Amino acid sequence: MKLPDNSDSAQQLLVEDVLASIPEAVAVVRNYRVLYVNAAFTRIFGYSAEEIQAGNLHDFIVPPAHQEEYARMNKDVDRFGYASLDTVRKNKDGGLVDVAIEAGPLVVNGSRDGYVISYRDIGERKRFEARLQHDALHDALTGLPNRALFLDRLSQAFTQRSRRLGQNCGVLFLDLDRFKEINDTLGHAAGDALLIAVAERLRGALRPQDTAARLGGDEFAILVENIQSVAGMEIVATRVLEAMEREFEVCGHTTHASASIGVAIAGPDHAVPELLIRDADFAMYRAKQDGGGRFDIFDKQLELHVASLQERERELRQVLEKRLFEVWYQPIFRLQDGKLEGFESVLYWRRADGSVTSLSDLLPLAEETGLSIGLGLETMEAVTKQLRSWTEALPSIGLTLAINLTPRQFHHPDLIAHIKRTLAASGADPARLLFEVEESALSENPGAALAIFERLLECNLRLAVDNFGSGLAPLNQLVRLPIDVLKLDPRLTQSATHTGRQVAVLESLIQLGLKLGVQVVAQGIESPEQLDALISMGCELGQGPLLSPALPASQAQQLAELGCWKLSPQQERQGRSSV
Repeated sequence: MKLPDNSDSAQQLLVEDVLASIPEAVAVVRNYRVLYVNAAFTRIFGYSAEEIQAGNLHDFIVPPAHQEEYARMNKDVDRFGYASLDTVRKNKDGGLVDVAIEAGPLVVNGSRDGYVISYRDIGERKRFEARLQHDALHDALTGLPNRALFLDRLSQAFTQRSRRLGQNCGVLFLDLDRFKEINDTLGHAAGDALLIAVAERLRGALRPQDTAARLGGDEFAILVENIQSVAGMEIVATRVLEAMEREFEVCGHTTHASASIGVAIAGPDHAVPELLIRDADFAMYRAKQDGGGRFDIFDKQLELHVASLQERERELRQVLEKRLFEVWYQPIFRLQDGKLEGFESVLYWRRADGSVTSLSDLLPLAEETGLSIGLGLETMEAVTKQLRSWTEALPSIGLTLAINLTPRQFHHPDLIAHIKRTLAASGADPARLLFEVEESALSENPGAALAIFERLLECNLRLAVDNFGSGLAPLNQLVRLPIDVLKLDPRLTQSATHTGRQVAVLESLIQLGLKLGVQVVAQGIESPEQLDALISMGCELGQGPLLSPALPASQAQQLAELGCWKLSPQQERQGRSSV
C-alpha cells in the first residue's frame, strides 16, 4: 500500500507488517480501485495482491446476487461512518465464502480517501450454527425431522391447501407393534438399530414431496402432500406396510416389526395441524386394537370409540394410583377327588359404591400402555405376602399360589431381580409359587423365552404355560420348555362335550401332558358334563365357575382349611349331601 510521500517510512512498514499478520482479510479501496490487500485476503479469496491491484473489488469477489448489498454498504459508510454485514463473497474458484464484513472510511491527512474493508471467514461458525439448527429440528437417532419440524411443515401444507383448489394434505401416524418386547428381549442397542432401519424403510417408501418424522419412542408420522382423496392416502399407507413386511437384521438378530398406521386427511374440522395429528393417532389406536400390521382411516365413529378407550385408560390409571384393586384367589382343584390344589391370583376393582368387579377387561389396556409392569409388581408382592401368611396359619397344607406374567412383564429385563427382591422381602417359599406365562409370550422369540424360563428355574419357582391352544405355539417348543404345569385355554375346555376334531385335540393335549410329566389344568369348567368328560380323559386339575368363583383372601383361607370343594365329583354324580 502506498502511503503519501510525507509519511514516515518506519510507520509505513509497521502498518504493513500489522496488516499482513492479522487473520482477517483486509482490502483498501480508493475510487473503487484496490490499493492494497493483505496475505489473509489471498488465503481466503485466492487472489494475490498483483492480480487484484488496481482492479474493482466489486468485479472480483461480489456475487451477482449481492450487487445491491455492496453498494448499500458503501452508502452506509459514507452516511454513518461504519457498516457491517454477515454475508457471502466469491473466491477465485467461484465458490462462496461465508464472511463477516466490516467497512469504514480510509482517512488520509484528515480527509476521506476511500474505504478500508475487513473480511472474517465465518464458515466454521455458520456450519456450527447449521448443525445446531439441524439438530434442533431433527431426531438425533434416525436423522428424521422431529415433532417441531414436522408441525412446521404441516402448517405450511395447511396454508398451501387453502391456496390450491383440489389439493389437500394428510397424515399417517405409525406405531411399531410389540416394539417394547423387541427392546426388552434383544436389548436397547437392538431397539435403536431397529428404529434406524425403520426410518430408512420410510424414506424409501415415500415420494420426494412427503415428510417422514419421528415423534418419539417408536412413533412416526408421515405428511402426505398434494393429494385429492383418501384413496391417495391409502396408496401411501399400503406402500409403507409393504416396506415393513421384510425382515429386519439388527445386532445379529433377524426380527419382524410390523406397524399399526392411522390415516387422516385434512378437512373442515381441522382448524390447526395438531387436530389432524390427533385424528391420525385415533385411527392408529384402532388399527392396533384390531391386531396391528394394518392401517385404519379416521372417522367420527372412531373418535367416539377412542374417546371411550381413553376414558377406560383414565379409570385404569386411577385404580392403580389410588390402589383400588384387590387380589382375589381362584381355586384350582384335583378333578378326581375334589381336593384343593392351590389358587390362581386374579385382580378385582373395588368401586366407589363398594361393588367389586373383575379387572380382566382393563388388563389388555394395562399391557398396551405399559401399566402392567407396575401392576404386576404390586400383585407379586401381595401374593408372596399372602403365601407367607397362609404358610404360617396352615403349616400342614401345601398350597400353590399362581401369579400371571403378561408378555411385557415376562420379557422385562428386571424380572428376575424383581422376583428375588420380592421373595427376600416376603420370606415366601418359592417352591410353592407358580408363575404362569401366556402362550403368546413364547412365540415371538422362542430362544429368548427358553433362556428366561431357565433363569426363573434358578429361583426354585414352578412354571406354567397359560392358555395353551389359544395361539400358534408349536408342540415341539412346548417339549423344550422346563414347565411344571400346562393350563389349557378355556375354549378347549368348552369343547370337552363336543365331537370331532376339537375334542380330539383336547384329549391329545391332556395325554401329551401326562407323557411329559406335567400337570394339566382345564380352565373355565362350566358344566357337570364338561367335568365328567375331562375326568374320563384323565385331566388332573381344573378351575372354573362350576367349581368355585374367585374368592377374597379371607374366604380363600376358609376354603383352604376345608381342603376341598363343596361337593366332590363322585358325590355330585351320586347326589349326596356336601361334606
